[in-house]
Amino acid sequence: MSTIGLYVPGAGPLHRVPAGPKLLALLLTGTAIVVAAHHWVSLAALAAALLLYPLVGLAPRRAFGSLRVLWPFLLAIVVFQLLFGDWRTALRLSAQLAALVLLANAVTLTTQVREMLDLFERMSRPLHRVGVDSSRVALVLALTIRSIPMVGHAWRMAREGYQARGLSGRPWMLVVPVIVQLLRMAEATGEALVARGIDEDSRDAGER
Repeated sequence: MSTIGLYVPGAGPLHRVPAGPKLLALLLTGTAIVVAAHHWVSLAALAAALLLYPLVGLAPRRAFGSLRVLWPFLLAIVVFQLLFGDWRTALRLSAQLAALVLLANAVTLTTQVREMLDLFERMSRPLHRVGVDSSRVALVLALTIRSIPMVGHAWRMAREGYQARGLSGRPWMLVVPVIVQLLRMAEATGEALVARGIDEDSRDAGER
């Protein structure tokens, strides 16, 4: 089972905070991490994100699980910056990305999807005046959040498939299988939504 993006029941301090304040704090913290363009600040933010997990009652393995999925991207950033930039930029960008993913993952691990759906729906209600369906906006945002663990699952399945065939685990060889797996997941999700009548209104409107 993926350790990314799945709600974990608990009674920790972060579980008790409503979704709105958590997402606002995530936005402000993420902005501060990016704006403070210094590698030492980025490393401090990464260390704080790692310490956050045990402090709020989340197992450290969940933090390391998200980093395990992220490491090919971090490696690509480091290699590119070392070739065309400098080591400080490589360190800063990789630490920023890791810290942001860890913080976002902590929010999704401690927030129920239903709570996020309700929040997104309330936030998009003013858009009713211009013909926007707030329930559909909430659904799209919820599916976007749900896609985070789907990427990790697809990467793990592709890697295990290569290992089962006795092939070497070069990261770039997994890109195409991961994309194919994600397309299959997206198609299955779309079919499930249509089967539940989610797209009936738009289809009827198109027929008219």
